[in-house]
Amino acid sequence: MANHVDAIVIGAGFSGIYMTYKLREEGFTVKTLEKAAGVGGVWFLARYPGARCDSDSIYYNYIFSEELYKKWSWSSRFAAQDEILSYLNFVADELDVKKEMQFNTEVKSAIWDEDQTKWLVITAQGEEFTATYLISGVGCLSTSSIPNFQGRESFKGESYHTGNWPHTPVDLNGKRVGVIGTGSSGVQSIPVIAEEAKEVYVFQRTPQYSVPTRNRQFTEEEIAQFKEAFLDAREIMLNSPSGLPIPRSTRSVVDTPEEERVAILEDAWEKGGMILNNAFYDIVIDPKSNELVSEFLRGKIREKVKKSDVVEHLLPYYYYSTKRPILDTNYHDTYNQDHVTLVNLRQQPIECITENGIQTTEKEYPLDIIVFATGYDAMTGTLLKLDIRGRNGVSLQEKWENGAKVETYLGLGLAGFPNFFTITGPQSPSVLTNVPTAIEQHVEWISDCLNYLREHNVKTIEPTVEAEVQWSKQCTEIANGTLFTKTESWYTGSNIDGKSRDFLIYLNGLDNYRQLCNEVAEHGYKGYQLQYEEIKA
Repeated sequence: MANHVDAIVIGAGFSGIYMTYKLREEGFTVKTLEKAAGVGGVWFLARYPGARCDSDSIYYNYIFSEELYKKWSWSSRFAAQDEILSYLNFVADELDVKKEMQFNTEVKSAIWDEDQTKWLVITAQGEEFTATYLISGVGCLSTSSIPNFQGRESFKGESYHTGNWPHTPVDLNGKRVGVIGTGSSGVQSIPVIAEEAKEVYVFQRTPQYSVPTRNRQFTEEEIAQFKEAFLDAREIMLNSPSGLPIPRSTRSVVDTPEEERVAILEDAWEKGGMILNNAFYDIVIDPKSNELVSEFLRGKIREKVKKSDVVEHLLPYYYYSTKRPILDTNYHDTYNQDHVTLVNLRQQPIECITENGIQTTEKEYPLDIIVFATGYDAMTGTLLKLDIRGRNGVSLQEKWENGAKVETYLGLGLAGFPNFFTITGPQSPSVLTNVPTAIEQHVEWISDCLNYLREHNVKTIEPTVEAEVQWSKQCTEIANGTLFTKTESWYTGSNIDGKSRDFLIYLNGLDNYRQLCNEVAEHGYKGYQLQYEEIKA
C-alpha cells in the first residue's frame, strides 16, 4: 500500500529544503524525494575544480529568516561549491527538515489519479507514494548533457562531466587533459585544471565574454556589517528586478558620452561580479549599445592574451549577456601558458572520440582525461525526463510536444495537471535572477496557495488553458523585444541537439513578477480553475 502525505516534493536543493520547511510549518505532511545521497541539488553534484556561485555569497542564501542569516558567515565574496554545500546542510539541520527527506530515491513517474484526486508517485527503487499535491523542486540546471560523440564509450582514459563530478579527488597531476566546452563550468575549471595537469587542450565551439570575479576573503568586520545591514538589503532584494541589491539602471549605453561610458565600464570591471551586466538598462535591448559593451570586453581579452595566434580565436562575436554572463578567475590569462592549447572547433570540428583521445577533422589529440564541460538540458530537461501524467493520462511530454510547445501559467502550474506546482519553472524569472531569492518567492506563494485551498475546501487547482496561453504569449513577446532570442544559448535550448528553440524565462524582472503573482492570489487565484469539495449535509 502506498504511503500517503499531503505533498510530495521532488528535489532537496535550495527549493526542496525551503518548501519542505514551509509545508511542515503550515501543518502539511510532506515527503521530499531526492535521487542524490544528500541535500544540495546541483551543488551536491557539480564538484568540479573551480566551481563557485556567480552571485555575491552574502546574497546567495535564504533571506526569509534574519536569525538563520545571522548564524552563518561566508568566508569569501564568491563561495566555492564545498562551502555552498556546507551552507545547505547547515540550513537543513537548523530547520530540521532531513527527517522529511528520503535520499538515494529517484522519482520514476508521477500519475494523477482522477478518481482519488491524488498523485501516485513511483520511484525507481519500486516504492509508491500518494499525495494531494505534487511540487517540483528539480531546478533549471539539474540534468547534465553530453553531446552524442561517436566513439565516446571507446575512450580508455578517465572521463567526467562537470555537472556530475566524483566525490573523491581526481588526480590531474602529470595528465593530458582535454576540456570540451567553455561555458561557466569550463571557464571556472580550466585555470584550476591547468595548475596541475601536464597538458591542457581546450576544445572550444564558442568563445566567451567574461568579467573578473575579484574574489577575496571577508574580514570579520565586513561580516558583522553584512549582518547588521540584513533588513535593508533584504528589502531591496525583494523589490529589485534581479533579486540582488542592485538598482534598476536608467542609463543608456548609446546615450552616455564616451568618456563617461568607458569610466562606468572600467569601474564595473575593477569591482567585478555582476555589476557590469547591470550598469546600463539597454545592453540586451539595443544592438548598438550591446556592441559598445561587447567591444569593451573584447578589448580586455586582447590585453590579457599575449599569443597573437590565439587571441583572435578567443574573441566572442555574439551579443554580450545574451548567453549566461560568466565570471572568471584568470581564465583568459591561462592561454598564455605554454602547456595550454586552444582548439577551435569551428575550424576543426570533433569527428569522434577514440581509444586514446579526441579526433578532430585535422588531427588526433592524445589524452588521459576528458572533461565534458558541456552543460545541461536546461529549463525543461529534468521535467521532461520524469514521467509526469495529468488528466486523462496525458504526459508532460505530450502536452509540451516533447519540448516543442512549452506553455505554463506563471512558470508555476500547468493546465491539465491538477495540484501540480513547479518552483522556478519554465516562463518564470528563474535563472535570470538571484535564484535563491526567486525560489523563496515561489515557495512562499505555493505555501500561501495551499493554505487558501485548505481553508476554502478546494479539492483541486490548475491553470485554465486560456491563462496558460496568454502567459506564454506574454513571455514570448517580452523576450522577442530583446536580443536574447537572437543568440544560440542554453537559455534557448540550442546546446541540445534536436531541442526546440524557445526562450523560457520571464524577462520583466522579479519585482514585477512578484507583483503579478500577488495579484493573482489576491483575486482568488485568477487564471486558475478551482474544484471545491462537496459539502455533505
